[in-house]
Amino acid sequence: MHNIEERSLTHLLDGMEQAASRETVTINDVLNEFGERSLLPFILLAALLLVSPLSGVFGVSSFMAMVIIVLSAQAVYGRKRLWLPQFLLRREVKSSRLLFCVRWLRKPAAFFDRHSGKRLQFLTTGPMRLLTLVTCVILPVGWPLLEFVPFASSFGGGTVALFAFGLFTRDGLYVLLGYLTILLTSLTFYAVIF
Repeated sequence: MHNIEERSLTHLLDGMEQAASRETVTINDVLNEFGERSLLPFILLAALLLVSPLSGVFGVSSFMAMVIIVLSAQAVYGRKRLWLPQFLLRREVKSSRLLFCVRWLRKPAAFFDRHSGKRLQFLTTGPMRLLTLVTCVILPVGWPLLEFVPFASSFGGGTVALFAFGLFTRDGLYVLLGYLTILLTSLTFYAVIF
């Protein structure tokens, strides 16, 4: 079992790799690898899977949207122990797919780990933390509608990953980058539509 207090993406990827020791891996396998104590690492893991090639598999975006919404809502309400319904815990993916994604994410994870620090911490505590978690509940609601556009949910997943990474490492710069991503995406959408 990995120490969840280790606050790095590389550590989370190591745990995912460890959980994928059999032919298939379930959400429950990953939970067993880390324990049930912290919600943010699991929000981050779900979001990271959406910026990996796994997001191109039909159904993954909708599934991860459900996971992120449920986990983020629990964090908003201050729940200390993670809870997921059994049908989500039993969902399986081939270990080979998960391991491919973990390998694909290694270099970006190392980059983010090297470039994180204790910056703009007011964005990671108190009301700003709560606002960011509420944003993580709302943002994935539309992802199932994007299921037919391959990799479209990767932008939203990347935004949630920035939020979760910022809160997890207590680096407000990443939270700020998440809000800037929403702003730029909204402005781009507005410019294309109007």
